[in-house]
Amino acid sequence: MKIKKRRRLRNKTDYKARTSFLKSEKSRVVFRKTNKYIIGQYIKSKEAQDSVITGVFSKDLMEYGWPEQLKGSLKSIPAAYLTGYLLGKNILEKQDKAEAILDIGLIRSLKKSRIYSFLKGVVDAGVKISGKQELFPDEKRIKGNHLKSTISEIFDKIKSSIDKKFA
Repeated sequence: MKIKKRRRLRNKTDYKARTSFLKSEKSRVVFRKTNKYIIGQYIKSKEAQDSVITGVFSKDLMEYGWPEQLKGSLKSIPAAYLTGYLLGKNILEKQDKAEAILDIGLIRSLKKSRIYSFLKGVVDAGVKISGKQELFPDEKRIKGNHLKSTISEIFDKIKSSIDKKFA
């Protein structure tokens, strides 16, 4: 009987996916979610050693105008998009032409979810990542128009303040 590796037993690493990422020799855009925030990182691997080039938390949106009273919604679909957009701008600041693959780890892949909202943000920022358009959430959901909150009102302000910083 084969014994599983420790990180697989603890649901931290999918070794089959990791091996395919390493074989492709491309950079990775990593999406992780916690109970409160969304984390995005741009990682390069060399000889199976990962190095984080840049990373952002959805908590960083507070600096760009995310309201304090909506602090609990920093893992919503609009927050995921803006976090991905901010990560994409950071990546392009570090290097001109960026091409990467998406790494979602052991998170279940559901179409039109936060994962794909985050990915759309990275793609809209200008990073080349392949993804099917039907997986992305509707523009209405990304902008938060389906919610009865002020997220839809501040979405464009935050996006333009991110653009101003990286202009």
